[in-house]
Amino acid sequence: KLSINAFDYNCHLDLIKLLRQEGELVKLRRARQKMSELFPLTEEIWLDWLKDEIKMASEISEREKVYELFERAVKDYICPEIWLEYAQYSIGGIGQEGGIEKVRSIFERALTAVGLHVTKGTALWEAYREFENAILETAQPAPGSIPSPEQQQVLCSQLEKIHTLFRRQLGIPLLDMEASYAEYEEWSEEPIPETTIKNYKKALQQLERCKPYEEALLGAETPKLAEYQAYIDFEMKAGDPARIQLIYERALAENCLVPDLWARYNQYLDRQLKVKELVLSAHDRAVRNCPWTVGLWIRYLLAMERHRVEHSIISEMFEKALNAGFIQATDYVEIWQAYLDYLRRRVDFTQDSSKELEELRSAFARAVEYLKQEVEERFSESGDPSCTIMQNWARVEARLCNNMQKARELWDNIMTKGNAKYANMWLEYYNLERAHGDTQHCRKALHRAVQCTSDYPEHVCEVLLTLERIEGTLEDWDAAVQKTENRLARVNEQRAKAAEKEAALAKQEEERAEQKKQARAEKKASKKAKKTRTGDKRKADEDDEGEWGQEEGFQFHQSELPSKRHRGEGDGVLPEEDMEVEPGLFGTSENPDGPAAPKEKAASSRKDIPKVFHDSSKDKVTVFVSNLSYTMAEPEAKLRELFGSCGEVVEIRAVFNNKGTFRGYGYVQFREEEAAQQALALDRTAVEGRPMFVSPCVDKNKNPDFKVFRYSTTLEKHKLFISGLPFSCTKEELEEVCKAHGNVKDIRLVTNRAGKPKGLAYVEYETEAQASQAVLKMDGLTVKDHVIKVMISNPPVRRLLKKSKPCLPSLSLFPPRQVYGARGKGRTQLSMMPRALQRQSNPVAKAENGMVQNSPAESSDPPAEPKKMSNADFAKMLLKK
Repeated sequence: KLSINAFDYNCHLDLIKLLRQEGELVKLRRARQKMSELFPLTEEIWLDWLKDEIKMASEISEREKVYELFERAVKDYICPEIWLEYAQYSIGGIGQEGGIEKVRSIFERALTAVGLHVTKGTALWEAYREFENAILETAQPAPGSIPSPEQQQVLCSQLEKIHTLFRRQLGIPLLDMEASYAEYEEWSEEPIPETTIKNYKKALQQLERCKPYEEALLGAETPKLAEYQAYIDFEMKAGDPARIQLIYERALAENCLVPDLWARYNQYLDRQLKVKELVLSAHDRAVRNCPWTVGLWIRYLLAMERHRVEHSIISEMFEKALNAGFIQATDYVEIWQAYLDYLRRRVDFTQDSSKELEELRSAFARAVEYLKQEVEERFSESGDPSCTIMQNWARVEARLCNNMQKARELWDNIMTKGNAKYANMWLEYYNLERAHGDTQHCRKALHRAVQCTSDYPEHVCEVLLTLERIEGTLEDWDAAVQKTENRLARVNEQRAKAAEKEAALAKQEEERAEQKKQARAEKKASKKAKKTRTGDKRKADEDDEGEWGQEEGFQFHQSELPSKRHRGEGDGVLPEEDMEVEPGLFGTSENPDGPAAPKEKAASSRKDIPKVFHDSSKDKVTVFVSNLSYTMAEPEAKLRELFGSCGEVVEIRAVFNNKGTFRGYGYVQFREEEAAQQALALDRTAVEGRPMFVSPCVDKNKNPDFKVFRYSTTLEKHKLFISGLPFSCTKEELEEVCKAHGNVKDIRLVTNRAGKPKGLAYVEYETEAQASQAVLKMDGLTVKDHVIKVMISNPPVRRLLKKSKPCLPSLSLFPPRQVYGARGKGRTQLSMMPRALQRQSNPVAKAENGMVQNSPAESSDPPAEPKKMSNADFAKMLLKK
C-alpha cells in the first residue's frame, strides 16, 4: 500500500506496529525513518522509537545516534515526557569528557521549552535538582576530614546551583508548588530570602487564575479546541510570550491537524516574537501537518522571505508546495501568485536586464503552462478563469519594464480565452494602455470592445465616445458614433426578439394551464354526475364544508397540503437528500389490495367527525408528523403509542381526505413544550417500514424562511459524499471499506421517503487529512460490481433565481418553461460526476441545491391572473428600461 501512496498515515502506523511485533529491528528503523521524513511524529511514536534505540545503543557511536534522534524528536512537538527522557538518558554519559555540562545544557533547554508547563513542569524541575544533588554528594569530603579551600569552593558553588534552582522553580506557577516550598524550607540551612517568598506568593496567585483553565482541559474530551482557545485568550491578555507560546504548543500537540490553529500561532510568532529559528520551525511543522492548506504554505514563503532565507531554499519549499496535493484548483493559483510576488520583489527594475528579471519572466511563463496542463487536467477547470496571473504579468511588463509590446501580446492571449465578452476585462486593458501606451491603441481596444462585449455594451460605448470627445478628430467622432449606434441597435433588436419569444412562451404556458384547469373541472363534474346517478349525492353545503375543512391547514401550515417534499424539513428540495414520493401521497392511488370492508367502514365513520381548526397559539407544544403509511389502520392510536413516552399527549389530529382516507400526516399536541422538544428526537424513526418525519409546527405564512435540516449544507472537508453504491450495500459493509483509510466517525446511507436506499452515502472521518486520503484511494473503487464515485461533501448553495450580471436589462423577461416529472412537479437531478471533474460553464442562474429555478417562488396565496399583453407591449416595456 505504501508503494502506491506514501502519504497514507495510518498505513505507516500499521507497518511499524507489525514490524515491532515481529522484532524486525532493521526494517522497523527504516519504516520509522520514512514516516518521520513525511510527517511529524506524535509523542507516543517518538517514545517507542527512542526506547527501542536506547536498548540497542551500547557503544559511544550508537549513543551519538540516539542523541541525534532526541534532537529530531523535540523539534516536532513540545512534549515534557520526551524532554525528561532526553535529560535522563544524557545522565548516563556524564563519565565522558564534558558529560556533566552536556546534561546541564539539556536540562536548561528543557526548562526553557516546557518548564512553564503548569501540570507537567514540576517533574522536570525535580529531576534537574536530583541531578545537582547527586553531584553535590560526590563533592562532599570524606567523613572526619577537613575540606581543602578548593573543595570548599566547589561545595559552595554546587550548593548555590541548587538554591538557584529552588528559587527559579518557586517563582513559576506549577501544580504542587506548596510541596516544593516545604522541601526548600527543609533542605535549606538558611532562611528563605524575602524576594523568593514574594515571588512564590505571586506565582501562587497566578496559579489560582490558571486552575480553572487547567481543570477545564482535564475534564474535556478530545480535541478540547474550545477549552484551549479560552486558555490562549487568557494568556494573551497576560502578555507573557513564553507562556503564550507554550499554551499554543500544548494545543497543537493535541490538534495538529487543525489549520486555523496553526495559522493563529504562526501569525502571533510573525508579529510578536519574530525569532527566526522559532518562527521558521513553527511554519515548517504547520505545512508538514496540514500540507493541503495553501494558506499555511503562503505564510511560510512570506516568513522565509521576511527572515532573508536563501533564494534556493525558498524555491525548493515552493516546489514542495506544488506537490502537496491541494484540493481546489484555485489553491494552485494562490500559491503561484505568492511565489511570483516574491520573485518580483527580488528584481531591480532600474536595470534593463538582470538574472532576477529573466527568472521572473520564466516563472510567469511556467505558471501559465502549469495551470493549463497540470491543474486543468486534474480539476477540469483552470482555477484562474479571469487570467489574473497573466494580467499581473502584463502589468509588470508595462509599468516596470516599459515593454508594452509584450503586455499587448499577453492581453490578446487573455481575450482569446473567453474573456472578450466581458466589459470589465476590456476596460482593464484600456486603463493599462491609457497609462502606459498610446491613444491609437486605446482607440483600437475600445473599438474591439464595442464589437465583442455582450454583458455591458452600453458602458464600453460610453467610454469610447468619451475618448473621442476629448482627444479625437471629427472623423474619429463620426466613426465612433456610427459604430456605437449600430452596435446598440443590434443589441436592442436582440433583446426585443428575446422578449417576444418569452412572451409567446408565457402565453403558451397560460393556455396550457387554462386547458388543464378546464379538464380538471370537466373530470370533477363527471365524477359528481356519476355519484348522483348511483344515489350517493351529497348536499352542496356539506360538500363545501368538507372541502374547506380539509384545506383548513393550508391557512396555517403548508405542510398539511399533499406535496412531494417534506415540509417540516424546509421549502424545496433538501440539500443532501433528494426525497422521493411514495405512490398515494396525493390521495389518488390507494392500495387496491388491502381489505376493503374495514377501510370503507373506517372511512365512513370519519366522514361524520367535525373538522378541527388548527390553533396557531399552540404551535410551541405541537409537532408535525409526516411520511406515514396511508394504509395505517388507526393513526391516532398508533401516534399516541409512539409519542406517549415523550410526555402527556393532549390531542392527536390525523389528517384525512374527503373520502375518509388517511393522508399520511398529522399533528400531535402535548401538555408541555418540553415534551414537544423530546418528540423531535423521534425524527426518522421507522414506522411500518417507512421513516417517520417529525418537525416543529411552524406557520409558514408568518415564517416563510423557516427551515429545519439536521445536516450541514456547506463544505465539510472531513466528510465524503459517495455515489454509485449498490442498493444492497449495508452500513457495515461500507464501513469496512472506508475504515481502511482512517477513523470513521459516522456513516449515513441516503434513502427516499419510503426508507429505500438510493445508492448514496455520507461518510464522516475524524480529520480532513483522512478524508482527503480516502478520496484519492476510493474514487473509482468497485463495490459489488458497482464503480463508486467519491468526493468531498460540498452540497451546492441554494439561492434564488438571479442573473449573474444584474445591472443590465435581462434578455429573458420570463423564467424558462417548467419541466414536469411524472407526478406533476419538477424533480431534482443529482449530478453523479465529482465536482473535481466538472468543467466550468457559463454562469447560469441557480436556485437552491444547484437546481435551475424554473418558476417563481411559491406563495401560500393563489397568484393573481396576469394581465394579458401583446408582443408590442413587451417590446415597449423592455425598450423603456
